[in-house]
Amino acid sequence: MAYYNIEPNIQNASQYVTNTSNDDYQSLTEFYKRYAEYHGYISVFVCTFGIISNLANIVVLTRKNMVTSVNMILTWLAVADTLKMLDYLPFVTKFYILKDPDLQYFQTRSYSAIIFLLFHASFSIVCHTVAVWLTTALAIFRFLFIWFPTYGNVWCSPFRAKIVICSVYISIMVLSIPNYAINSYSHQVDNETDLYMSAKSESLKDKWFDDANQYIHSILFKLVPCFMLTILTLLLIYAMHKAYKKRQELKSVGRKEDADRHHEHNRTTGMLLAVVVMFLLTELPQGILTLIVSSEPEWEAKVYNKLGDVLDIVALCNNAVNFVLYCSMSKQFRDTFVRIFCQCCPADGVGFLKVKLNTTANGNKNYMATLNNGQSNANASYV
Repeated sequence: MAYYNIEPNIQNASQYVTNTSNDDYQSLTEFYKRYAEYHGYISVFVCTFGIISNLANIVVLTRKNMVTSVNMILTWLAVADTLKMLDYLPFVTKFYILKDPDLQYFQTRSYSAIIFLLFHASFSIVCHTVAVWLTTALAIFRFLFIWFPTYGNVWCSPFRAKIVICSVYISIMVLSIPNYAINSYSHQVDNETDLYMSAKSESLKDKWFDDANQYIHSILFKLVPCFMLTILTLLLIYAMHKAYKKRQELKSVGRKEDADRHHEHNRTTGMLLAVVVMFLLTELPQGILTLIVSSEPEWEAKVYNKLGDVLDIVALCNNAVNFVLYCSMSKQFRDTFVRIFCQCCPADGVGFLKVKLNTTANGNKNYMATLNNGQSNANASYV
């Protein structure tokens, strides 16, 4: 019976590598084999949670009261993360959980499965890289808002955010062309090589495409965004420190409302900073390894491929955790989420009253009592 095996040109997916005679890498090989037995089940759980949570992010962030330039970037970041996990879920199910025990990893007797594997090898890189660069754009927008408050709203308008989002998606798809070209598979019958089939023409599978793919992947997809995220992270931390000192000064002179406004502003920056830092922690090790592989090709088989599953699951966790960050650090996000998904009581039902007490400029006090469904129930004032 024939089976298909993908050639070792696919990046961003762990590939099967037989044991080498080098004792220095024996423990890493054993770790790779042991973890591969659990990787499929862990990934299915993370992907399922991530798909649901990112869809919730998209629904909440696209509400009218949530539409800002930063939230537009966060929305399309959630789209990229969702697409990546929708692609990774069938991949890990087929090639890990339902793997034929008689075959090695990424070998299959199904022609359609190997075609999907070729698609996954390119599509996952595009989605992941789009998410990385959108995170970089997010950090740049927040930096401009903080450091240039007078011009920040102009430079980072919703229209410019749309241009940035479109530019990122289109440019990453174009820059990934060398990666599309080099991926291929082999066709074997009865454990003997019968013929070699390429997913692209042989003229495209030359050293130029391979080198171009290596440098684009290591420099533009990894190192450049990692460097930019590192600098922007330090600047955002410094900005938060300045904002904290400003808030303390405002509180000391009795300007509590201004201090509270600065505090909420700082919390938003902190939430976005957490998103940026998590991406940086995920991408920086991959960027360093990719650069080493570019200069030391033997590291790909000995180290990079054996850590592929771990790098994948760390990236997936990063894609899935943004919902938790938004809920824990943004009151506006929580309130909008509750209003959309947690309306358990009927609109005409009777519930508890919420009373809000306000003091007017002339010293009069008034209160507004509302039902738990948000409808006004009473309005009165007293001196």
